Amino acid sequence: MSVSPRKINTFLFFKLPAAFWCGVRTQTIDDGCCTTTVTHRWINQNPFKSMYFAVQAMAAELSTGALVMRHINQSEHKISMLVAAHKSTYHKKATGRIVFSCRDGESIKQAIEKAVETGEGQTCWMQSTGVNGNGEIVSEMHFEWTVKAR
Repeated sequence: MSVSPRKINTFLFFKLPAAFWCGVRTQTIDDGCCTTTVTHRWINQNPFKSMYFAVQAMAAELSTGALVMRHINQSEHKISMLVAAHKSTYHKKATGRIVFSCRDGESIKQAIEKAVETGEGQTCWMQSTGVNGNGEIVSEMHFEWTVKAR
């Protein structure tokens, strides 16, 4: 089974409904990159007329996690995945449509291969950058993913 934007968005509806109802969606995914989007709306706002930070984190995490899921699927091994740490930096108010991109597919692929090869858990930091409609960076988020062969 391939991991596609449509399948990830269906997964969101059933397994991560908070992200789905806040408007988080996967746009594109390939072996190296995943992009997700979320649009500032009433349901995901904060009191300061912008998007709530946790909604940005959901979209950013999805852009990294979808790559992890894709490479686990391609490995054809049973592998557990978990976020161990998260760091974020916010640069501007998030209004309008925000696109989060993660380009760390090769890094997580190598971590998964090493986890399968050694039988030991591996960690991989992955970055997702959120950009608004004007091309300005709104936020940068880093997630430390752990993967372990079962």
